[in-house]
Amino acid sequence: MSTNETYMDLNIEPKPIRGHLLGAATVVFGDDQENGRRETIVFSGFTQINKWPMPGFEHEVDEKKNASFNAELISAPEVGIKGYSYELNDRIQILTNPFRPNQGRVGQTVAGANFPAEFRLRRFGIIETSTLRLVNKDGIDTVGALDGVPPFKEPLTGPFLDAKLGGNADARPATNVLRAAGPSVAWYTSDDENAPAGDAPALFFAKGQNSFTTMLVDPSLIMQSTLEGSLTLTVDGKTVKVDLAGNRALAGGAEILLFGPEKHDKGLGVQAQLSRLAVVGDCAELGGRVMLRASWARPSEGAYGKGDEDSLSRVAYPADLHLNTHFELSTPTGTLYADAGVPLFGRPDSLEAEGTELRAESADVPLVTESGTTKARITDVRLVMRDTWAGESAPVSD
Repeated sequence: MSTNETYMDLNIEPKPIRGHLLGAATVVFGDDQENGRRETIVFSGFTQINKWPMPGFEHEVDEKKNASFNAELISAPEVGIKGYSYELNDRIQILTNPFRPNQGRVGQTVAGANFPAEFRLRRFGIIETSTLRLVNKDGIDTVGALDGVPPFKEPLTGPFLDAKLGGNADARPATNVLRAAGPSVAWYTSDDENAPAGDAPALFFAKGQNSFTTMLVDPSLIMQSTLEGSLTLTVDGKTVKVDLAGNRALAGGAEILLFGPEKHDKGLGVQAQLSRLAVVGDCAELGGRVMLRASWARPSEGAYGKGDEDSLSRVAYPADLHLNTHFELSTPTGTLYADAGVPLFGRPDSLEAEGTELRAESADVPLVTESGTTKARITDVRLVMRDTWAGESAPVSD
């Protein structure tokens, strides 16, 4: 059956799309993208996309009857995504370059049918750490399939359709996920005009394995917390306790997203997701400095409250927080992956949650290499939430 839809049929409001952007990239440090130090960094933060029918944006129907409209990722002090770098031991954030156009287009993939749609967005960014300010020359071309506008990802779902342990170089992006296409992306030291100041790259976003990938979510509340605690491992038959800490000022610690019933289609109850985790310690048995993080590819999902609440405001305290957490452990010799989720439990006294201990309800989970070799086992996790911020949006400056 033929259709004759255009995006004008949707009565899209003339206002920006605002939301919480989750993302990840495999970052290679230095000018040697093949042999440089690399790690996968998980990012998150506030974003805003201006689009048709706002002033200055257009809706078009081409000669093949394909409808489309244009959009732009804005630059503003509150817009950007941040994460913690194990290699740099530092906060790293990605901002929008205000001197370059960050433009995109949403268009029909089948003439006359609004969805699925294709969204293409070319991003010109700025990377900042405590010692670096970098820009990319040619933009990052990202593309993804959308099932609606705004293109919010369904809560507690991952970025890939067929995620597995490791880099997921061949995994297929899920709907409402943008992924970098084309070659790896070089970043250069910036001058005062946010333009490259030299010819030698200082950093790359790698192609393939966890290439730059983002998805937009719409939580009811975001919690970001400094953490301290411990990880108990069995390594070569020996029990090892690793003291851990992560500072939210460095984009370490934890980020937990809460989705009230109005944000999901699973009925009553508040859903929860551990969207970012970065806590660091020392483990001589695994070669030195280690970092416990949450998997980007396999979401750490759970629930908040009793499960019968019709809104987040109905949660009674102290409240039960359950998170089935998919851990990964960065080590000096490579990343280890928990081959099953570890159930964490906590009982916050309030939404700020300061003082809440997240502890493993049970744990005997192998930590394996990407090839499946077991190097250690997780037997306990205890993480205490210290300085905690909570809000409906998370400006990159917080």
